[in-house]
Parts: sequence; structure tokens; C-alpha cells
Amino acid sequence: MTEKEIGEQLKGKLFNKKENGWRSVQDKTDIFNYANGYIQFMNASKTEREIIKSSKKMAEENGFKDIREYSSLKAGDKVYYINREKSMYLAIIGKEEIEKGVNIIGAHADSPRLDLKPNPLYEDGELAYLKTHYYGGIKKYQWTTIPLSIHGVFVKANGEKVEISIGEDENDPIFTITDLLPHLAQDQMEKKLKNGIDGEDLNLLIGSIPYNAEVPEAVKLNILDILNKKYGITEVDFLSSEIELVPAMKCRSMGFDESMVAGYGQDDKICVYAELTALVDQKEIPNKTAVCIISDKEEIGSMGNTGMESHVFDTFMSEILNKLGVNKPNLLDKVFCNSKMLSADVDAALDPIYANVSEKNNAGHLGRGISLNKYTGSRGKSGASDANAEFVAEVRNIFEANDIRYQIGELGKVDVGGGGTIAYILANKGIDVIDCGVPVLSMHAPYEVTSKFDLYEAYRGYKAFWER
Repeated sequence: MTEKEIGEQLKGKLFNKKENGWRSVQDKTDIFNYANGYIQFMNASKTEREIIKSSKKMAEENGFKDIREYSSLKAGDKVYYINREKSMYLAIIGKEEIEKGVNIIGAHADSPRLDLKPNPLYEDGELAYLKTHYYGGIKKYQWTTIPLSIHGVFVKANGEKVEISIGEDENDPIFTITDLLPHLAQDQMEKKLKNGIDGEDLNLLIGSIPYNAEVPEAVKLNILDILNKKYGITEVDFLSSEIELVPAMKCRSMGFDESMVAGYGQDDKICVYAELTALVDQKEIPNKTAVCIISDKEEIGSMGNTGMESHVFDTFMSEILNKLGVNKPNLLDKVFCNSKMLSADVDAALDPIYANVSEKNNAGHLGRGISLNKYTGSRGKSGASDANAEFVAEVRNIFEANDIRYQIGELGKVDVGGGGTIAYILANKGIDVIDCGVPVLSMHAPYEVTSKFDLYEAYRGYKAFWER
């Protein structure tokens, strides 16, 4: 053997191999079929309420029941709890005594979008508009001149609930936010990119025909008349509504090779789908209780009673302890301190066009598998939970033993930016946590891009984590 051949052999033994996962795939059928299910799920579930509705349907079809239907629990029971139709917790009771801890995977269902203001409807220049307030971190200019759909719920003062979804069906109208033509946008284009569109100018154009009678605000009146006839609502019902504007584009396969998925809200609905399918596909009773979190409000800090900062998840876990007949003072704290978690949130994939914001040796890449982030935060790891080496090794062992492709990196160059997930909230309870999700291009844009290979490896990785 030559010196060069010895060197190559040693390199293969000692180097961390960073390879495109598609090279190892002989038959793409399972990956593509799984991605097709994901695309269908996404097109039916653009908001957190719709995600919870789809997740409940999938759970019940696979034997899960509302925990309130049980007076007691035993190994193998499958339960869920829905929190105000916007977050959800599921569990399969394991064989081991729960005091030894549980295995948790948690993702979030909310995505950046535009919400309607409480008093949104107005008329100007004989055009009718809805005023919005953006939700989460967006580039505001990306939300102009694209087709938008309206999703949400009106709740009348008497408690009657009216759900709407307008703009998804091919026969529906769509809506948009206008922008200046380049010929008149000299002043606008002199501004910094982040200031090119003001938040108060993200107003949705919804109509232009006046009501037949000669009355003030006739276009607004005509819109309200249409809404009243179709949904039975009046302007005051906007006060108790949750209406979201999301891109009307469908989630679809992308690329000549159809290797990718393009669609709105993949942060973090892609991880919701991967964890949910991994849970319902469990064939055996797990050793440790398997717990799945679908949270809300992550994009705005996880606050509120449907976000992870609330104690509703603790209440769900306490109810499991109660119905197992084992609860006692401080037991929940002990359970958490003995538990392990994958925080299933997406990672920023390296974009070769904008490679200067990433450090290539420590960036997630499309097509290399599920992406682990030992820590997020910003600058000097501020706000990060920073997983310990022992737990990182444990997760590595699970993935390597099951031939699951994975990569480990961080969110951009030091001092360039940063971000956070729900990881720190669960770590604060004493749980070992690491971020573990799918790399995404164009994250937080109206149309994001992911790899079908990475999606499938996330599913396999989550499944293996619960099956260990």
C-alpha cells in the first residue's frame, strides 16, 4: 500500500464525513412518498389552529384519545390534550416507571404571518382594505405583491364561532398588498431594505365595488354586506376574531429532480409533521413514556397560555401522573430532571448565494440529514441552553446505531445574528435538551425551501429516539 493510500485510509477513519445524503439512497420511493404526505398535510394546515385540527385527526385515526376520557392510565395507552385549539400535547405511556423520566420531542405550529388588527376594515380612495399587524420576524417587503389568503375564526358575543378560509380553493378570490412601481419609487429605494415597507403600510386590498346606494364608505359597506350574507358577521365581530393572512401559494415539490419542498410555514410545521408521524408510527409500547409537544407562540417568544412559557404542559404531565396513580409531591420535578428532549425546530441551511453569513464548517446543509444545534442564542451564546456533551453523545449514538444521517452546526457566524427555540424553556425544568430539526432555505420568507431527504431523516431520527 502506498503512502498516499495509507493517508486516504487514515483520512476515512479519522475525518468527520460530511456527505450529501442522496448519494447513499438507492431507492427514493419511501422518501418521496413520505414527502407527498407532508405536502398534503401542509396544504390543509397553514395556521396553528389548522395544524391542531389535522394533528387531532391523525392522532385519533391511530388510536389516541383525549386524556379526559381516561380515569386511569397504563402502559400502551395513547393520550392527547388540546390547549385552546392552538397547542397540543400527546403521549404513549411507556413500560418503565415514569419517575425514571420521559422522552420528549417538541415542535411549534405557529409561523411568521400577518394578523388583522382589532379594527381592521377601512376605505380609502374608493378601495377597501384590512389593516394588519405582522407576527414574528419577517422581511416586510417580501409580503407585498404576492397572493394572500385569509384564515381564522370569528367568535360572536353569544359564543357562536365562524371559521373562514378564503383564497386556497381555485374558485376563491385571493388578496394582496400593493407596492410602488419602480418609476415612482426613487425615495423608497433609497431607504435601507428593512425600512422600504413600513409595518403600517401592510394593508390588504380586498375590494373596489361600491354598494348601490349613495352612502359614505360605500365600498366598505359592500364588503361588509358580502361578509354578512356569507358568514353572518358584522364589523363589530372583528373585535373578537383571530384572522391570519398567509400566502395563497400551494406547498409543492421543487426542482427538476423534485428533491426539495417549497412552501409557506415550513418553520416549524415540517418538524410538527415529522414528530407526529414518528409518534403515531410507533409499533411497540416504548420503554419510556413518549411525549410529543406541538406548541404555539414560539415566533413571538413562547408567551401566552398556548406558548411553552405557560404551565399547561406541566398540567398535562401532572394529569398523566395522577391517572397512573403515582403522583406525589415533587414527582413532576423528578420526572423532568430525568427526562430527555429533542427540541424539533428548524435550522438555517447554508445558502451559497449568501454564504458570508455562515461559517461553512459549522452550518447545516440541505441534503445532509437532520441538523443538530448544541446551542442557539446570540453573540456569546446569550439565551442558549447549550446541551451538555454527554447528551449530545447519547443522541449521536441513537442516530449512528440506526444509520440516520445527521449534522451538527450553529446558527450563522459569531456576532452576525442568532435565534432561539423552545429548548431553553424545557431545559429550565431540568430536562436534557438539544435542538434537532430540518435545515431550511429562505427561513421566515413567505415561501421556504427544504430537502425531502432531510425531512425523511428527521422522521426516522425522531422515531428512533422514542424507540430506544
